[in-house]
Amino acid sequence: MAWPTGSDRLFAGAVRHTAGLTAALLLCSVVGAACSLAVPALAGRTLDMLLRHRPGAETWLVWTAVLLVAEILNETGAVLLTQLSNARATSWYRLRALGGLLGTAPHRAAHLSGGDVAARLCVNATDSGTAPAALATSVSSVLVPIGALVALALIHPWTAVVFAAGLPLLLLLLRAFATQSSDSVARYQRAQASIATRLAEALGGARTIAAADTARREEERVLAPLPELTRHGTRMWLVHGRAVARSGVLLPLLTTAVVAVAGAGLAAGDVSVGELLAASRYAALAAGIGGIAAPLGTLVRARAAARRTTELARLTPMSYGSAVLPADGPGALELRGVRVVRGGVPLIADVTLALGGGSTVAVVGRSGAGKSTLASVAGRLTDPDAGQVLLDGVDLADLSSAELRGAIAYAFARPVFDGGATVTVGAAVAAGVGPRHGPATAEGVREAAAAACADTFVRLLPLGYGTPVDEAPLSGGEAQRLGLARAFIGRGRLMILDDATSSLDTATERQVELALAASPRPCTRLIVAHRVSTAARADRVVWMEAGRVRGCGPHPLLWEDPDYRAVFLAETSRPGAMAPAAGAGAGE
Repeated sequence: MAWPTGSDRLFAGAVRHTAGLTAALLLCSVVGAACSLAVPALAGRTLDMLLRHRPGAETWLVWTAVLLVAEILNETGAVLLTQLSNARATSWYRLRALGGLLGTAPHRAAHLSGGDVAARLCVNATDSGTAPAALATSVSSVLVPIGALVALALIHPWTAVVFAAGLPLLLLLLRAFATQSSDSVARYQRAQASIATRLAEALGGARTIAAADTARREEERVLAPLPELTRHGTRMWLVHGRAVARSGVLLPLLTTAVVAVAGAGLAAGDVSVGELLAASRYAALAAGIGGIAAPLGTLVRARAAARRTTELARLTPMSYGSAVLPADGPGALELRGVRVVRGGVPLIADVTLALGGGSTVAVVGRSGAGKSTLASVAGRLTDPDAGQVLLDGVDLADLSSAELRGAIAYAFARPVFDGGATVTVGAAVAAGVGPRHGPATAEGVREAAAAACADTFVRLLPLGYGTPVDEAPLSGGEAQRLGLARAFIGRGRLMILDDATSSLDTATERQVELALAASPRPCTRLIVAHRVSTAARADRVVWMEAGRVRGCGPHPLLWEDPDYRAVFLAETSRPGAMAPAAGAGAGE
């Protein structure tokens, strides 16, 4: 079976990771195979000795019973080891895929929807994880029939010849099964991922669907690929069913033919009664070569799943250097000829800016002007296709991951927090502490929450800061304030707020800005802004238009341009946007 290069490397890694369990499983399988091959010979020998009233038959009978018990114990151990190996390999695949996803720049994974990623990490990773155990099991699946065929040849050569005559048909059957099953499984998994993607989208907009009373239409949209899934699933099981049915006809015929030849040998005096018994059992074991279809089918599914899992694991990772920032740096940010192109479309082009350390800079512009792209490049959430981004004179690409994340804090319009019963509101805020700053203290968490105007409502939660995030009923504004608190607690030298106060009222937003300004450590603030008041209070405003810097300077100076004023009029016309306060254009 030819594995793709990337899948092959990942598969080899999974086998190495489960080497101990796989080796133990292989040992159990081989020992079990040896026991199953020895039992017919011992049983036949015992029967001959009993029929001929020879001494020592009881000893052979005891050894036969011992081997039967050993075979059962080995099969039991193999089942346990298979499950342990599957779990360990699945975990390994899942961690590699998740590491590849989290380690790449967001735009490189933009073509993957949430549902597709969930399917790859859950269903496909589980199928991929069955490969090492299936590989070990397939060894015994081959050893037993081959050993049985050799035993038949030793008992009576013609029994082996008769059985071998039917092997070409059996091998053709297995080959057709592997080829057809591989294609149907791959198509089935793609259709399954499509349904998962649509379901994730529907769950994300559940409130809108309920408000618009479009549940029935969404149900039809989510289940639209179901006929295709059914078709491929039916084909997959038809292929399996045909293989089982054909082998179910072929193998009994071969077994019957072997027993008939052995019976003729018994009549001719060439075969004893015990050897006839052994031959009938060996014929059944040799016919078990069709049983390799089970591990073969598992390997086929694992192969198709590994291709999808490998796509995540092999996403191009962001590279890091080993440089460190100057200890006394104020957070001066500089962009030199920065250009970002996605899908052949330039999002920002030839952007050159120098933002002084400790200053507050607002980035404004119409929707699609490149504001969020500029914010992503400034904190190296993504890399520019051309140009450099420097923080205190050091290229961000040269910094280590720990140095970079310890120096830059982000807050977003729709912050996402770790979930789970063990993740509390306090832990969600504390997660903003950089890797070089040590664990957050309870006092530090409260101070950050107070600066973000979140302390009051957090204390009203059932368990305060100890309330699990999943059980905290947060509004959009409350979630944004927790996101701001998570950014504040890091106290990096550059803080980037990407529309992070859009759900706050102007009074709360002003309190947050005052808390930032009162920070004892100099901090450069880059704020993607939509409100006139935010731009008016900034030291400088960067005005983006069509991916380029249209203007850069104090807000009162830019306000004289009618096109600049039109930017805020366009923003306030968005649904849910707040109109600028009277007189805001004059500055505050």
